Amino acid sequence: QVHLVESGGGLVQPGGSLRLSCAASGFTFSLYVMSWYRQAPGKERELVAGISGAGSITKYVDSVEGRFSISRDNAKNMVYLQMNSLKPEDTAVYYCRRGYNTNYWGQGTQVTVSS
Repeated sequence: QVHLVESGGGLVQPGGSLRLSCAASGFTFSLYVMSWYRQAPGKERELVAGISGAGSITKYVDSVEGRFSISRDNAKNMVYLQMNSLKPEDTAVYYCRRGYNTNYWGQGTQVTVSS
């Protein structure tokens, strides 16, 4: 079955960087869009970034454009989210998802941006 496992979260100071990873298994990874979402306390889960199966097309929510970068390694069944210039408002649980409209989610990884 589909299995998604995130890693790489943690506590970072404002202006710092983190790289999130998502290990996928149970499906033909290269055939699917992959995405990152986040959910801050008291807020709805929101799309952060997405990447096409071949990795040639990416999209970002406006608030992270220019700071975050999504990428994938289809040989390793991995998708990444490089987060730079982190802000306190980026604090959230970050989730990996297969596609944009599926119920295939990882368990999430906490990112806390605080001094």
